[in-house]
Amino acid sequence: MKHIVKRSARALLFDGEGRLVLIKRTRPGQEPYWTTAGGGIEPEDESVEAALRREVSEELGGRIERVRQVLLLTEEVPGGVRLQYVFVARLVSMDPSARTGPEFDDPGRGTYDVVRVPATRDALATVRLLPPSLAEFVRGDLHGLVALLEHEDGRTS
Repeated sequence: MKHIVKRSARALLFDGEGRLVLIKRTRPGQEPYWTTAGGGIEPEDESVEAALRREVSEELGGRIERVRQVLLLTEEVPGGVRLQYVFVARLVSMDPSARTGPEFDDPGRGTYDVVRVPATRDALATVRLLPPSLAEFVRGDLHGLVALLEHEDGRTS
């Protein structure tokens, strides 16, 4: 049996006002949940970070800077493993009208609402951020993640 590795890139995006930028997913017949921008790494992506930048552009019409990988999530899935590369980044611009992709063309897939949540543990406790392992990671070191974006010695592009 072939062992498949599914790779994706996700972004913990912070705006310039101390808020985490998330996507609220509402699917027919399901409880809403919140997730980060991101998605599958395509063969034409030059790197995991390039895939992340493409996904942020597609899902938010966004541009990011100060990109740093902070976590690698692994999950057993039927036939293989899912790897999610998680980055922290500053969202420097966003134009939701520029979003592209099949998820925005098919009403049967539900809605993808961009929401800004104050970067506090109390505010994060009010949303169901998935996957749970990512939510736990963010709550565990929220101030450290924000601090990564504040250091001048970090990458800026």
